[in-house]
Amino acid sequence: MTLTIDTKLKLNSGYDIPQLGFGVFQTPPSDTARCVSEAVKAGYAHIDSAALYRNEGACGQAIRSFSREKIFFTTKIMPYTLGYESVQSQIDRMLNETGLGYLDLVLIHAPYGGSAKRKESWKALVEAVEAGKVRSIGVSNYGVAHLDELERHIAELEEERGGKGKGGVISVGQWEIHPWCPRDDIVEWCRKRNIAVEAYCPLVQGNRWGEPIVKKLAEKHGKSEAQILIRWSLQTGLVPLPKSVKSERIVANAQVYDFELTEEDMKSLDTGVYEHVSWDPTTAPLKD
Repeated sequence: MTLTIDTKLKLNSGYDIPQLGFGVFQTPPSDTARCVSEAVKAGYAHIDSAALYRNEGACGQAIRSFSREKIFFTTKIMPYTLGYESVQSQIDRMLNETGLGYLDLVLIHAPYGGSAKRKESWKALVEAVEAGKVRSIGVSNYGVAHLDELERHIAELEEERGGKGKGGVISVGQWEIHPWCPRDDIVEWCRKRNIAVEAYCPLVQGNRWGEPIVKKLAEKHGKSEAQILIRWSLQTGLVPLPKSVKSERIVANAQVYDFELTEEDMKSLDTGVYEHVSWDPTTAPLKD
């Protein structure tokens, strides 16, 4: 498949998701609307926020100034607040705060809270889809054990709610993924089920600038190290979510469609390392 900034992936929900996203983690609310507006003007059609980031409203403000249907907006349930009524309340707040009319994607941000709360939360998301408030649902930072549990919960909800599809479908999973934290087991689990895999921290928070292999590839292709890492994500089939508050970097991070990493280039980024730079809830116990 030829990759372009307009490349989209088909989700299990039936909706499309733009493969290149723009993240707003740690972007100050006062600066978020500007960043999102500049990102959309640069060609991004996918904005990734979360309740935890406290900038959903600013994202909505920016998105409403463009064509709503053309921009895919993601947000996430606040960690440590799982539960049926809590998730219902959060979705209503998200809709009110963003003013978007519907949410393209809502993820459970982390698996904290225990099995019962995870199941209740998923049920609330399924009902939000049925009510037309949310189009697609998924999870973030789940380990394989949590994902296996979610499949069981979906089967249970189908039986309890009376019918195929009544348990909902997992459309998207989001994790920290880059050449030094590829999460092969999780990616394989998702791909067997056609679940889109999003990659946050695709630029490793800048902690790998100057890494010999990345620097070599950047020189080879006449690109920045950031562009090399984003291109790696795209060619791996991931949905990268680069972020920046600097106008020139917002634009540059989208300019990754005029070159291609060779098979040899891609293999050289197979580091065999597992070093995350953010949190790692994938290791959380099922019972907590």
